[in-house]
Amino acid sequence: MKSRNLLLVTLLLFVSNSFTQTKIEDKDGIHYITNTIDYPITGTYTFQGAEPVVELNAGGSGFYQLHEQPKRAMIWGMECDEAGLPKFNKGFDSAAYTLWYQYTTKLESDDDDMNWIAVEFTIHFNTLKMFIQGERSKDYTEPVEK
Repeated sequence: MKSRNLLLVTLLLFVSNSFTQTKIEDKDGIHYITNTIDYPITGTYTFQGAEPVVELNAGGSGFYQLHEQPKRAMIWGMECDEAGLPKFNKGFDSAAYTLWYQYTTKLESDDDDMNWIAVEFTIHFNTLKMFIQGERSKDYTEPVEK
């Protein structure tokens, strides 16, 4: 009986950690984000192999660099439902997600740059590439099935 209860508790902890979400609010209302989907999304996304870059770190931190601007610290997540399941549109050989990010440092020149910003994030299965805004990309490898 003890081992059965231990197994149940372990399973519940695994499931609750697999689908964690954070509640955010932007001008359109409340959204939920998560830092994990079924693909290796963390890493550096480059524009034609160079700057500007986007860096997605585990745990939802990173850097977002606009064209001809310095890298800025930010927090990020992929849109999900209240239960933490990622929302996406599946195509024939791709999947499209919404990446939300918010700068954690303010520029003096912009009063409105601390809002949450949504951009397109796509995964292209045939080429094994991931794109942010269709222009910053990184290669990935398919997870090995057990």
